Amino acid sequence: MGISSEAGRALLAHARQTLLNHLHGDPPPPPPPNLLALNEPVGLFVTLRKRGELRGCIGNLAGRDVPHLAVEELAVAAATRDPRFDPVEPNELPEIRIELSILSPLTRIRGPDEIRIGTHGLCVMRGRRRGVYLPQVAVECAWDVPTFLAETCRKAGLAPAAWKERDTELFVFETQKAAEVEERA
Repeated sequence: MGISSEAGRALLAHARQTLLNHLHGDPPPPPPPNLLALNEPVGLFVTLRKRGELRGCIGNLAGRDVPHLAVEELAVAAATRDPRFDPVEPNELPEIRIELSILSPLTRIRGPDEIRIGTHGLCVMRGRRRGVYLPQVAVECAWDVPTFLAETCRKAGLAPAAWKERDTELFVFETQKAAEVEERA
């Protein structure tokens, strides 16, 4: 983590231009020169909101790509491949606000007393099943720690109490956010 606010704004602008290009059938734009200096892979989630409501969210936990390439891949994925939503249409883009969450490395924890609502995102893993929620989800949904654990287990396709079982792994992470400002009428 540790991307400057200037780099965050540049990544947001790159995400928006990437979406615009994609929705009009064009290739991704070249990244601004200042983004090329960010050459460490990052875990990243791209969240799209329309009028404040979730419109798509896709990410990766482990850094596979440098930030500008991760933003290109995940912005398009959030707009077109989130199975909860129909793909974003070009006419929706002016109403879409983009939020980037850059993830710290995952830290394995032993139990619920190590989770801090509003600070930690949560990842529950068992075998090939994985459920992940960003830190802001627990806050937006007013979840306490037991509910956060249960909902993350459900997202992984597990029973709500699966987090208590020995073969279930729990991880927390923190995020650095960059978000477009919601325009006021």
